[in-house]
Amino acid sequence: MKAIIMAGGKGVRLRPLTNDIPKPMVKIIDKPVLQYMIELCKAHGITDIGITLGYRSDCITEYFGDGNWLGVKLTYFFEEQPLGTAGSVKSTRNFVSDDFIVLSGDAYTTIDLSKAIAYHKAKNSPFTLVATPHKNPVGLGILETDHNGKISAFLEKPENPHPSLINCGIYIMHKSMLNMIPEGSYDFGKQFIPRLVGEAYAFVTYDYWSDIGTLPSYYYTNYLISLEGETAAASN
Repeated sequence: MKAIIMAGGKGVRLRPLTNDIPKPMVKIIDKPVLQYMIELCKAHGITDIGITLGYRSDCITEYFGDGNWLGVKLTYFFEEQPLGTAGSVKSTRNFVSDDFIVLSGDAYTTIDLSKAIAYHKAKNSPFTLVATPHKNPVGLGILETDHNGKISAFLEKPENPHPSLINCGIYIMHKSMLNMIPEGSYDFGKQFIPRLVGEAYAFVTYDYWSDIGTLPSYYYTNYLISLEGETAAASN
């Protein structure tokens, strides 16, 4: 299976950290958050990876190169103008084949991709969204599922959300789904996923996931990961 990592974000809410680098290059402890996502793919046997690029793409291509030093093969897709999340993935249609996985290059997670992929295949799903429970999902997409795991409701960033399942920005989809995405700018959360209510499935995980989109969440994620490192060091 191939992967597409969306890495075109500016990270406006993370300024001044992103004044000179794109959001996926912001570091968690000692390496860019995008590197963690690449390494997560590799850990689950996914080594053929496409990366969609926008703002300050040179920072990413110069750092990662062809990906050989990480044991993967990287292919880059450059946006001349912003295409949105879904639009950027559609631009990779000549790269992907059959089922493929889409990930956000600006979130930190330990989600078990192999389990998500197995669930997707078992459901024979055309589109599977990875979701996780969240107590305060402000600024996030929220969803509900029925007893079979199908998405029964989806709202992108509602104003006053209650504790809900949230969209982790990780999708497993069949290539044929790209035909539903129009040319130009198009967004998964705002436009595409709402069209799939009643058809797409959600894989619910309790593994760690963090959106580093704001300075508080970014610093808190670093704090948690540093604690994990201290715990691991103390046990050795």
